[in-house]
Amino acid sequence: MPVRLREGLAVLALGIRTEPWVFALAMVASVGFAAGTVWSAQVVGQVTAEVIEPAFRTGQVNRQALAVGAGLLVAVALLRAVSIAGRRFLAGVMQFRLQARDRRAVTRQYLRLPLRWHQRHPTGALLSNANADVEARWAPIAPLPMAVGTLMLLVLAAASMLRVDVVLGAVALAVLPMVVAVNVVYQRRLGPIAGRAQALRAEVSAFAYESFDGALVVKALGREDAETQRFARSTHALRDANVQVGRVRGLFDPVVEALPTLAVLGVLVAGTGRVAAGLVSAAEVVQVAYLFTIMSFPIRAIGWLLGEMPRSVVGSRRVQAVLDADESMPHGELRLAGRDPLLVEATGVDFGYEPGTPTLVDVALSLPRGRLVALVGATGSGKSTLVALLARLLDPDQGEVRHDGIPVTGLAHGEVPAATAVVPQQAFLFDDTVRDNVTLGRDVPDEQVWAALRRAHVADVVAALPAGLDTMVGERGATLSGGQRQRLALARALVRRPRFLLLDDATSAVDPDVERRIFDALRSSEHTTADAPTTLVVTHRPATMAGADEVLLLDGRTVAGRGRHADLLASSPRYAQIVRAYETVDDEAEVLVRGAL
Repeated sequence: MPVRLREGLAVLALGIRTEPWVFALAMVASVGFAAGTVWSAQVVGQVTAEVIEPAFRTGQVNRQALAVGAGLLVAVALLRAVSIAGRRFLAGVMQFRLQARDRRAVTRQYLRLPLRWHQRHPTGALLSNANADVEARWAPIAPLPMAVGTLMLLVLAAASMLRVDVVLGAVALAVLPMVVAVNVVYQRRLGPIAGRAQALRAEVSAFAYESFDGALVVKALGREDAETQRFARSTHALRDANVQVGRVRGLFDPVVEALPTLAVLGVLVAGTGRVAAGLVSAAEVVQVAYLFTIMSFPIRAIGWLLGEMPRSVVGSRRVQAVLDADESMPHGELRLAGRDPLLVEATGVDFGYEPGTPTLVDVALSLPRGRLVALVGATGSGKSTLVALLARLLDPDQGEVRHDGIPVTGLAHGEVPAATAVVPQQAFLFDDTVRDNVTLGRDVPDEQVWAALRRAHVADVVAALPAGLDTMVGERGATLSGGQRQRLALARALVRRPRFLLLDDATSAVDPDVERRIFDALRSSEHTTADAPTTLVVTHRPATMAGADEVLLLDGRTVAGRGRHADLLASSPRYAQIVRAYETVDDEAEVLVRGAL
């Protein structure tokens, strides 16, 4: 058995095990169709023998026999109609339930897999896994009940045809090995082409996602034509692959269509000779020919099933690769006690995105409870990576991160996210209301939402909006400025009352005076000590560095200095160099703004 056919059958078996009752009911309907089909052939033979042939011999129609025959034909038609409707409905239910199950499983796996895994997989490919690949995986389920019922039909029909006449039955059934042979060739030809087409679908999805996500950059820089050409190359490759698939299927489908017709012609040719020899009657030839005529459609169903196998196998491999991904972040059972600000420590932390290319080496630090610590370093020094490690979005290759003295790997699932909040530089807002962007669907009283907005110094902005908290902010917060989006993202973090707050240059678009007031608010305590969390601020503004309780200098892939701003200026030439560079940038920006005004 070809490998792809074996894999395809394994996918179908999985589907049957997953939805056994729906499949069983679909099979009952399919068996009813098979029985009705064989019965209809017998009725046609009976009508031919008892109504049509006597009418030709005597020139008169037996009305009673005609009424009985018509009634039987109507009964058979009703049985087949009900069976077909039931089979198709149940097959669709089975297919869509399996697709929904896989989409949920893939989505849950995306949520479970660590950030490092996601960084290696394009978003467009992940979307394709959850959509196109899932659909391809379960595409053969729709014709499956018909195809399995066809096997029952073939058994019943073969027995019926051989019972009527062994020679005619043998002539009719000779087509079945030819159908199998054609499908084997088809599988081998289509498999690699279908695999390439499915991979290109993911590539097109990735390009489309990038194009939509980067629409502002593309339009601002006038790169519409270049982006169109880049996307066109990918879509043209997908088009060509799909055309190749169509060509193979275009050769396969007519052959599968033709084989049953050839079998019927063979039955008629052989039957004519046997009728002339007096070995069979015309009614028996009509019964065998009609039986195979109505069998031709179910035989094509087997062809459709086998035709979907290569695409199903490719989709299943891609979906299963996600479901089988075993990267995980270990968790223990320990809990963080109390609601006080966290004591955050790291010792001997090494991390690299690629083997042999370290981003951080032997990092050691301690963030005292409730202190505001500034993290400073040149571009590319690893500041955002360190933030991700302290928030346990990533795990270090070596070393240990501890919250309140407990290694983060020993904390129970959900403990770190419950106690920490990260606000990135690029604030992401959903196309939703202000309230839902702050609460993210949690049941939070409006009073608490407004308190978080005030501490983020964006309450006045929200109050001025047409519908206040119920104002839609547009896709990615398109109706707000960059600084307003950053402050809403900060309010989203503060409304959770985190014990450890990490701001990854999260106020870069905010006015320095507003930024100062935000940090003053972070030091205050309105309700509980947790309202003044331990705070790590990645910053490039000297004023923020000067106002911090402590400054960490990240240089040479490690913490190269720590202390108060003034002390580091005096003791660390590298820190002084970075600060002067930032001061120069800020001064130039201020000159440009004043010139524009």
